[in-house]
Amino acid sequence: MNTEKIILDNIKYRRSIFPVSYIDQDIPDEIIKELLTYANYAPSHKLTQPWFFTVFNGEGRSALADKMAELYRAQTNEEQFLQKKYDNIKEKILKSAAIVAINIAYSGIVPEWEEVAAIGCAAQNLWLAARAKGIGGYWSTPGTLSGLKDFLQLGRNEACLGLFYLGYHHEKETTGLRKPIDEKIRWIKS
Repeated sequence: MNTEKIILDNIKYRRSIFPVSYIDQDIPDEIIKELLTYANYAPSHKLTQPWFFTVFNGEGRSALADKMAELYRAQTNEEQFLQKKYDNIKEKILKSAAIVAINIAYSGIVPEWEEVAAIGCAAQNLWLAARAKGIGGYWSTPGTLSGLKDFLQLGRNEACLGLFYLGYHHEKETTGLRKPIDEKIRWIKS
């Protein structure tokens, strides 16, 4: 298979693989570091490179699972609280081989939206690198993220923009569901 086809297929077949599909297999730290190295090659305006990461694996997953479940309980009205959701929050974290908190450090040099866009590029690079290594990924942005600031030891101009779940899996390759590109292009030729 030629390089072009490999790259294009990696983009075409990239999709969310959720923790329920992960198998019980650790991802070596070296592989996680390699994935994050590819994330680090994302573009950013004026090279602000606003991303940084916090990796939870091994026993670190338990601390994150407890914190996320605690945040759900604290931020949910008693009449809306669901024990099943509380348990699911913990389960999907513990089922994952690793969880990467995708963090941003706003530089103040460029508009914030440009730095958030750069984070999206870094996350896509992470996703594509994971897929290339046979690792499933899922970017989650729960409403409880703001409650992680102290837990992640984030500074004044920093925030967590999501949790990226990682795990080996045996899911079959499928293309993503997309509307036809012809519905999304406007041509101006004169």
